[in-house]
Parts: sequence; C-alpha cells; structure tokens
Amino acid sequence: METPPVNPMGEKDTSQPQQQWEKNPQENLDSTAQIRQQPQDPPTDILELRVSPNPVSQILEKPQGTEKLASGLQGDSAKSHGSTSEMPEPLQTSDLWYCPDGSFVKKIIIRGHGLDKPKLGSCCRVLAFGFPFGSGLPEGWTEITMGLGPWREGTWGELIEKCLESMCQGEEAELQLSEHSESPFRLTLASFTQGRDSWELEAGEKEALAREERARGTELFRAGNPEGAARCYGRALRLLLTLPPPGPPERTVLHANLAACQLLLGQPQLAAQSCDRVLEREPDHLKALYRRGVAQAALGNLEKATADLRKVLAVDPKNRAAQEELGKVIIQGKKQDAGLAQGLRKMFG
Repeated sequence: METPPVNPMGEKDTSQPQQQWEKNPQENLDSTAQIRQQPQDPPTDILELRVSPNPVSQILEKPQGTEKLASGLQGDSAKSHGSTSEMPEPLQTSDLWYCPDGSFVKKIIIRGHGLDKPKLGSCCRVLAFGFPFGSGLPEGWTEITMGLGPWREGTWGELIEKCLESMCQGEEAELQLSEHSESPFRLTLASFTQGRDSWELEAGEKEALAREERARGTELFRAGNPEGAARCYGRALRLLLTLPPPGPPERTVLHANLAACQLLLGQPQLAAQSCDRVLEREPDHLKALYRRGVAQAALGNLEKATADLRKVLAVDPKNRAAQEELGKVIIQGKKQDAGLAQGLRKMFG
C-alpha cells in the first residue's frame, strides 16, 4: 500500500462527489479502483488546504485583505494596553508583522528580547487567549513543540506555528485573522528551548521526520480527514525536497497520496500537478495515471483524461474504476460535440 507522508489548497470544483472514497478511504487509498472525481496549499508541491466557513479560511483565500486587517489592529491599539485616561502611542510600522502568505497580521504588544526565535524542535511555553475551541491550542498556559504533535494538524495550528516562528522570547502579540473577527487573538511566548532549522538536520533525521508525517497522514486519511492528511503529506514533502536529487523514493508515494487527498478536497488542478510529479519519476504509475485522468476530466480536459485512462486500461484491462471513468468521459465528450454542432447550425443555418 502506498502510505503517505508540501498546500496545499485553493480552487473549488463543481464535479460530482466521490461517494466511494468517503465510504472506504482505506480501500480507496490502496487501490485505484476506488477513486472518484470530486470537486474540490506554503509551490505546486506544497498545498495549503482550506475549509470554510472559517475566519482562517476566509482570510487565507483573500491575502490582499491584510492591509484592512492592519488598519483594524491600529484602531484597536488603544484597547489593548493602558488606561482610558492615557493617550495611546501611535502604532509604528515596525509594530506590525504581515505573514508572507497573507493569512494574518500580527501586532506586537510587548516586544521580546534577543534575536533568537523558535525553530524545529523548540519546546515553547505560551499563553493563549481568545482562540476558538478546536484550534488545538488550549486557553491559558501550555507547552507545545515546534514541528511536532497533533496540535499542528488543523488550519489554526499552522497559523499559530507561523506566528511563533516570528516571535522572540517574552513577546506578546495580537493576531488579526479576519476583518470580520470580533476581536484579535492574543499569544504570548514566555520561553522556548533551542531548536534547529530544517537545513541543519542530517539527511537521516529529515527522512525519519518525513516518515512520521507520512504515517500520521495515513491515519488521518483512514479516519476520513483528507485535509489533515494532505497537510501531513505536504510537510513530509517539504522535508524530503531539501535532500539532494534524486531524493528518496518516498517522494513518489507522497505525491500520489497527496493527489488522492486533493481530489477528495475538490482541487483537481493541484491533484493533476501532484500526479505530474509522480509520473516524472515513474511514467507507468497506474494510480497517478488514473488520478490525473480523473482530475483532467474534472477540469474539462477530456482528451487528456481519455489518454490517461486508456493507459491505465492498457496495463490493467479489468480496472473497473478506469472503465467507468472513461465511459463518463466519452459521454461527456459526445454531449460537448452535440452542443457544438447545434451551435454551428444556428450560426450558419
């Protein structure tokens, strides 16, 4: 079985839901016979998946809104500190930090000291207020380890980790995630242990971490959580992509399983790109061919979809899933041809 450990995320699709996937995610991951097209990242190798409605997801989809978020933070600065009788100091540009992916704006309330920031493996003692239930970060004091633990699996976990990576010891900050948020979220980094950048890790350490992410991704996929699984696979790929070429063979497995998640999440464009990565290394990879065929059909690229599905059937003529998908593509092509012919008759008739 191709087990998994790169964003993944973005587009939505209008193709029909993949019911067979939802009924038996384990069987679907192991066999190309179970994948169905369904509408659904961080680089094409790295996905950031989104789920709505959720203030995090909304701001991820609209990074251009960070300027408005910043103005909102400036307006709230007087509320954060000081008594009502004191005149608030003007908020300096240096007090704001814009996450590069546009997911949030951080306003520094109390500056930390030193230049070091948490890295992979750093154990951080943090104080959190205002984060919603299910964010992975409990209210009050807690300790979390950068790069490790289930707290990172959700969208909130990713945002919290990105924020902590920008903080110094003793820093207190507010995070504004959406212009519609009632109030910003408060995060204090009291202390942290020394960590390492990914480039400081030995090849064996990166591969071990990637295996952990892959295994966790498989668990989440089996549990019916393709979004969380895709995040795990993406993180594993980011670790392995830093290794010298050609890289370990696990990259092929990760890209193939990532494509399966992207199909379930309605991201056919990203799924096709993930399959491309697999087929660059293994041109006859049947699962990647099948999944790319499903993705191309969802995108309306019927000729490309037909070509991929026929390749699958050339090697495995009894592949029922490929037969069914090819039949759908042929019917869809005939409908398109009929519509085109009718339009031409009206134009020249």
